[in-house]
Amino acid sequence: MRTITHCFGIAALITVSTMSLATAPARAGALPPRDSRGVPPPGPPVLRFGDRAGPGEETGDRSGPGQEIVAVKKRLNELGFNAGPPTPVYDSGMRTAVWAFQKANGMRPVDRVDIATWEALVRPARIRPLVRDGEPSRVEIDLRRQLLTVWRHDRPVLVSHVSTGAERSYCERGHCGFADTPTGDFRVGERVRGWSMGYLGAMYYPVYFNGGIAIHGSTLVPRYPASHGCARIPLHNAVPLFRLAQPGEPVHVRRSTPERRTAEPAPRR
Repeated sequence: MRTITHCFGIAALITVSTMSLATAPARAGALPPRDSRGVPPPGPPVLRFGDRAGPGEETGDRSGPGQEIVAVKKRLNELGFNAGPPTPVYDSGMRTAVWAFQKANGMRPVDRVDIATWEALVRPARIRPLVRDGEPSRVEIDLRRQLLTVWRHDRPVLVSHVSTGAERSYCERGHCGFADTPTGDFRVGERVRGWSMGYLGAMYYPVYFNGGIAIHGSTLVPRYPASHGCARIPLHNAVPLFRLAQPGEPVHVRRSTPERRTAEPAPRR
């Protein structure tokens, strides 16, 4: 018999200036400025996990990628992909937010902001609901893309990378079962503040929705399904989710089918 218990836990090469990322969507159809020779400026730099501001950036010396990192974090936060405070460091919060953004835009999650990611930041794909005609406020978990979306008034307000059930049998700490996150329609149940110790390990701000299965913060949220059944989310997303997901609200778990990326149309000038 299967047992489920608490789990452990910016069309072409973009040349828009990274310093105008916040207003880039309104200018997406504009041609980039060129110098007196007609040569466009170089494209934005590729940012990598671990990059940070150079020692002279605070005084205006562009010796590092700090300003671009801050611009990306602000843009991700604006779009609902929580990257944490806009500090000039490509940290773990930005890393998982970039993963989520890349997956939501039909890309493979990688540890860098490359040209394709810059292009998508200017014209991001529209977040499509997993459930048609769902309640205006709900939580959706996509097992295929390993994405969680919190909807409020039919608008996505938090999109997070997750790691769900590993889909394998296990026997750990005297408990045996099959590590999967069942699809279905559920409701937010008990919520626990802070750290909680379950049968299979620690969970941060767990939000239960299917018996002992919860959405919870974890220090280990890899790019693949790895949990005992719960939906692990990055630690910095646990408190925002806890505040958004109210008892009784729907939680829909689905396995989406692949679809072509659809970018938002460029605004008319």
